[in-house]
Amino acid sequence: MSKPNKIATMVHKLQALPLGGRLLTLAMGKMIPYVGWSGLEVLEMTEDVVTIRVKNRPTTRNHIGQVHAAAMILVAESASGLVVGMNVSNSSLPLIKALNTKFIRRSKGAITATARLTPEQKALFANEKGDLPVSVTVTDESGNAPILVEAIWAWVPNKKS
Repeated sequence: MSKPNKIATMVHKLQALPLGGRLLTLAMGKMIPYVGWSGLEVLEMTEDVVTIRVKNRPTTRNHIGQVHAAAMILVAESASGLVVGMNVSNSSLPLIKALNTKFIRRSKGAITATARLTPEQKALFANEKGDLPVSVTVTDESGNAPILVEAIWAWVPNKKS
């Protein structure tokens, strides 16, 4: 995409401010209330990469003391959705098509998800509609991956725009 969309423009403006990262987290929580309620923290947000963290705290913890499976999935879905959202045209609506998750080990501490798009994937957003797999890496505080995630996102024309 040659010209940043509305989301990317807002993100760039917030990141230029003092406390830009905190403001960005608050803005994402306002745009997507469930993300804000869940306590997700935006660590990095560009058109290429989005990294989000959820801390292991009482409201995100399961019965064995680790980040709950639903919170791990939420952080992966949110990172992948935001990187897509940074790239779709202003007249498009991004939609999750599939989120395939495999739990491979217990997690330790906070969970961080990083979603990436390649230049080839970003070029696809020139189309009015389409879909693509988004690479998401999920790690815990030990640096290991407790889950494997494949996110499939689509975009369609937004009938409201």
